[in-house]
Amino acid sequence: MFEQVLLPARQGRKKWTVALALLGQLLVVGTLMAIPVLFVQPLPMSDLTSMLVAPPPPPPPPPPAPVAPRATHVAPRHFDSGALVQPHVIPKTTQMIQDLPQPSISATEAAAGVPGGVAGGQVGGVLGGILGAVSTATPGPPPPPPPPPVQAAAPPPKPATPDILRVGGSVESAQVLTATAPAYPVIAKSARVQGTVRLDAVIGADGHIEDLKLVSGNPLLVEAAMKAVKQWTYRPTYLNGKPVRVATQIDVHFQLNS
Repeated sequence: MFEQVLLPARQGRKKWTVALALLGQLLVVGTLMAIPVLFVQPLPMSDLTSMLVAPPPPPPPPPPAPVAPRATHVAPRHFDSGALVQPHVIPKTTQMIQDLPQPSISATEAAAGVPGGVAGGQVGGVLGGILGAVSTATPGPPPPPPPPPVQAAAPPPKPATPDILRVGGSVESAQVLTATAPAYPVIAKSARVQGTVRLDAVIGADGHIEDLKLVSGNPLLVEAAMKAVKQWTYRPTYLNGKPVRVATQIDVHFQLNS
């Protein structure tokens, strides 16, 4: 029964129909993809430029209108010369009032006088004088003071006595009273060292050594020389009847016995 219902299959038409349908679909898809490539729309450059450029700054505000100065009326103040008035404002600077020099009057003008003046008036006029006023005798200048009495010339001051005298010239060398012989150092003696040690000494007013400094000499001999010289005593040196301090040089000789 069902064999009569089924239609016979057509195998010959199915293959080329499928190929045609597939080719039609490829053409449609290719056309849709090629349209955007063929037709290119340019970019809106004007819109992009306006978006990237910053807007111009706003205009500056208008200047303020000038204010007209107000007219102020200051009433004049009456100044009373007989009363003391405290100032309201202290000035920052002080003005110096300088007197103008009076014009010089020659001898001819002084003899002729000023028109309208009074006979016997003062040369150059009087401050606050009035022309035609009654002349009044002005007191003359006071007499000069008497010269001071002549005082006797003071005697010249005596020359000051120097603190320390240097030996030389008119200053004689100090005389030695006691001179202790220096002990020859064992090291210098063993090393066969000999020579002279020169010292700069200050002899006090009592004849004893006050200060002693080395001038020259072998270091092995200096200590023994200074130790011996500090024990020396001298005769005091007098100047104008007073003992003074004397600065001198002392030589200590060290010599080995042959």
